[in-house]
Amino acid sequence: MSASKVVLNILHVCISILVFLLVLFGLMKLGTAAYDMGYRVFTERPMENEPGTDVVVEIRQGMDAGSIGTVLEEKRLIRDARVFVIQMQISAFGKKVKPGRYTLNTSQTAREMLEIMTAEEPKEEEEKDE
Repeated sequence: MSASKVVLNILHVCISILVFLLVLFGLMKLGTAAYDMGYRVFTERPMENEPGTDVVVEIRQGMDAGSIGTVLEEKRLIRDARVFVIQMQISAFGKKVKPGRYTLNTSQTAREMLEIMTAEEPKEEEEKDE
């Protein structure tokens, strides 16, 4: 075997190892990101401790989970709209959010907010009727 073939074989092995390590590193990063996202979906804490701050939110007809999440994130009721979208999709509340004005609190979890937004009648409308 000539010296050039030996060098090419060594170079090929080094490049193969480098590609393998890069793929492995990428998979580890992807796995870590997926774990972190999953962890946040199931353990996301409220923005503030009780008593928190009341915030009025308007949910319009036809808003999808992403739009609702964006509104809640802008109002600083949640940290990440993407996490909220996943929470909403895997919850029993799914697409049951009703349009209306809701008074939510920064000490509530996403689940508690979804429970309020899927109730039969928005609380503010009930208070006005009394």
